[in-house]
Amino acid sequence: MTGFINIYKEKGVGSTFVVNRIKRLTKTSAGHMGTLDPLASGVLPVAIGNAARLFDYFLRKEKTYLARFRFGITTDTLDEEGEKISGGRVPGEAEINAALPAFFGEIEQVPPKYSAVSVGGRRGYELARAGADFNLQAKKVRILSFECTGQTAPDEYAFEIVCGGGTYIRSLARDLAVALGTQGYMSALERTASGVFTKEGAVTLNELTPENIAEHLVPTESVLPYPVLEGADARIFNGVAVECTLADGLYKLYREREFYGLARVVNGYAKAEKKLC
Repeated sequence: MTGFINIYKEKGVGSTFVVNRIKRLTKTSAGHMGTLDPLASGVLPVAIGNAARLFDYFLRKEKTYLARFRFGITTDTLDEEGEKISGGRVPGEAEINAALPAFFGEIEQVPPKYSAVSVGGRRGYELARAGADFNLQAKKVRILSFECTGQTAPDEYAFEIVCGGGTYIRSLARDLAVALGTQGYMSALERTASGVFTKEGAVTLNELTPENIAEHLVPTESVLPYPVLEGADARIFNGVAVECTLADGLYKLYREREFYGLARVVNGYAKAEKKLC
């Protein structure tokens, strides 16, 4: 079995737990396409079999989140799970809207200390739990959209965020609060889209059984927005670069109507680049 299962992960369940359940249901290898914290809910695409090999070929890797941030208070984990630390004021919605444009585009972001970022061979959350004193390096992330959608409590606001992979929403809550001269943390998070996978097309773990999981399998080729390489010389399946008249670029490659993988055309020659079988 090869393809993707678009899982809607419930709050309180870890991404690894989801993957292990899928492995048992499919009796094959699996891996998630971007972790989702246990306290968050939402879209968690799981690659089945060799489909994971094609992750780097996805053109759309942006993720969409619905988040809530609390202001005037923070926690050591920057989410609801941590120890609360009081201090600061609650900004108004107009102030928040005025501060958001500074976060658009490519920005530098320091990951939360309670994260899976590796520090000297150990995870950040391991060091933080042990009380170690350490710093994490800032990294570049991409924010495509950051919108305040309203006030949900006296000290809490809702946001819709579209961002590139590797973005920590908890860090956005912290950094927005700092820009407003206060403190804040992420009080809730839902991922509604991960690349081409959306909440509307997702299925929960409880809905899946060994008998019906194949019905929810998203074919690998259906999520790759490349044209088909037609009429290629059969030698291409032996690693030979074959002549063609197509424009340079990536193409989906089929062998006897079965999806084989991807081929790349360069200067009038096509060669298989990534195969699934």
